[in-house]
Amino acid sequence: MKTVDEQLLEIKRGAKEILVEDELRDKLASGRPMCVKAGFDPTAPDLHLGHTVLINKMRQFQDLGHEVIFLIGDFTGIIGDPSGRNATRPTLTADELEQNADTYKSQIFRILDEAKTRVDFNSRWMNNMDAGGLIELAAKHTVARMLERDDFHKRYKSEQPISIHEFLYPLVQGYDSVALKVDVELGGTDQKFNLLVGRQIQQAYGQPSQVVLTMPLLEGLDGVNKMSKSLGNYVGITDEPDEMFGKLMSVSDDLMWRYFELLSFRPLADIEELRNHVSAGANPRDAKFEL
Repeated sequence: MKTVDEQLLEIKRGAKEILVEDELRDKLASGRPMCVKAGFDPTAPDLHLGHTVLINKMRQFQDLGHEVIFLIGDFTGIIGDPSGRNATRPTLTADELEQNADTYKSQIFRILDEAKTRVDFNSRWMNNMDAGGLIELAAKHTVARMLERDDFHKRYKSEQPISIHEFLYPLVQGYDSVALKVDVELGGTDQKFNLLVGRQIQQAYGQPSQVVLTMPLLEGLDGVNKMSKSLGNYVGITDEPDEMFGKLMSVSDDLMWRYFELLSFRPLADIEELRNHVSAGANPRDAKFEL
């Protein structure tokens, strides 16, 4: 069993922010396995390496003995996550969401330990919430706080429409943490607002607040934009090995080190040793072979 400091060191690898680190330390010190959640809306088929930044972190928590929940947001997927959007997302049908969710379930166990992974769907509790329950949930937050969110604020100031149902997204995501009694929630940096709402919603329902751990958004093969299928700068989990190898060999030498840290389980000391070899004159191409 690793010490609290050893666990913290591994958990912090590649992380952008932990809110609040002292709370995480206390949860680790209790010796009780933590409930760790990461949610994925099935808005597109198939996963790519950008998704695995979070999935790798989930695997680290598994290896440390904690309970991991891969939450498929089939209910929140109907709303559409407004994070980073300057317009309302188009609505997907239930059939589209179900088909996409099936591909997720078949792919995550390339990384996660299936025997130690709980896959759940937020429709399980949200479909049973009546109008009264939804009003009670909505009463836990204010419009003023919602408009503090950067993307909502920009749309409001530029007179771009914001649909009422978009305000429900962070509330429902927060309620997911109530339903699952979550100790730690993982998300990309673009999810920080939603994750912090989860802390508040848990408090409002009389639960201890979850620790928020954000991971950086992985740049795609172009080294500029977030990895995305729509931009064509992605490496798919289900890509053929030769195709995946060719794509990874095409990344810049600088981006290679970020991929090593966020996408591999290689010890940081080994990565630093590789860096030193390249700095001393070794061909970066040889390091990419290791990736």
